Amino acid sequence: MIPFLALILGAVAGLLLQPTVPVSLQPYLSVAVIAALDAVFGAVRARLDGTFIERVFLVSFFTNVLLAVFLVYLGDSLGVGADLTTAVVVVFGVRMFQNLAAVRRHLFQA
Repeated sequence: MIPFLALILGAVAGLLLQPTVPVSLQPYLSVAVIAALDAVFGAVRARLDGTFIERVFLVSFFTNVLLAVFLVYLGDSLGVGADLTTAVVVVFGVRMFQNLAAVRRHLFQA
């Protein structure tokens, strides 16, 4: 429940404060957010399954974000930034939807 509340609190703070992000960092921010959301949905799923471990969540959260940002940086360095960004979004997006489906099945037995 704590990761979900932190997600809501962060979203509300972002809407109220409306921070600006430099144009050069925008591609990295978008994939970092998607990777972080994947870790949060994974944590919610683990909590419902009774297997949640805080250390695993923190390691997963930061490694997901760092890997996503690194892949986008690598793609930019190689000149294929859009392709690797798309790959990162697809992989983490699929994982997010799988975790969300597991949460839905757990909550609604459907």
